[in-house]
Amino acid sequence: MGTPLPLIIALLITVNGIISFVGFNNPQFFDRFKFDIAFKGPENYYRYFTAAFLHVSWIHLFFNMFTLYLFGYPVLRVLGVGGFLILYFFSLLGGNFFASYYHRKSNRYAAVGASGAISGILFSTILLYPELELYLFFIPIPIPGYLFAAVYVAYSLYGMKMQNDNIGHTAHLGGALCGIILSIIFKPDLLIEASKTLIYLFLTTIAVVFWLFRKKN
Repeated sequence: MGTPLPLIIALLITVNGIISFVGFNNPQFFDRFKFDIAFKGPENYYRYFTAAFLHVSWIHLFFNMFTLYLFGYPVLRVLGVGGFLILYFFSLLGGNFFASYYHRKSNRYAAVGASGAISGILFSTILLYPELELYLFFIPIPIPGYLFAAVYVAYSLYGMKMQNDNIGHTAHLGGALCGIILSIIFKPDLLIEASKTLIYLFLTTIAVVFWLFRKKN
């Protein structure tokens, strides 16, 4: 933990903080740059990008940036600055595009936050470090990374299906998927090294999708 915070991660945290702060205090600015599915057409495509730098509250901002602080450097150390930035921004866009597709029949879906990018970074870390154990605030024992990833995917799929909260589950899942795919592209050996995690994710996804979507709405 004695390693200084890399400049690129510090810069991302700073930019997220500044833009979110402006959005907190300027509703017109917030509405102009948030992702809102009601605004369709190429002239609004910039929202897929800009929405990821806005947050709804200080708590929302803190948890996303704290996760980036914790898991950004492990990814940066393995993939380098270029790989890290590609993974971050593709996960950011992938999460929002997936959310846009999933909610395409709704005119009421809107979202902000860096969660897609953060999910991509988190899942990349879990793949790159197969023996990783995570500690959660409310659970005092370590959780294996592969188990955490499986539960995360299951909860995201459940949230997508139920749509009974204000959490951007689709962006989370889309960003996580981009993080997994890009990590494997950058490091094909992960297909072997992180095979346990990938198998858990695959089986969890199949089981949860079957359980959720076989139920009547």
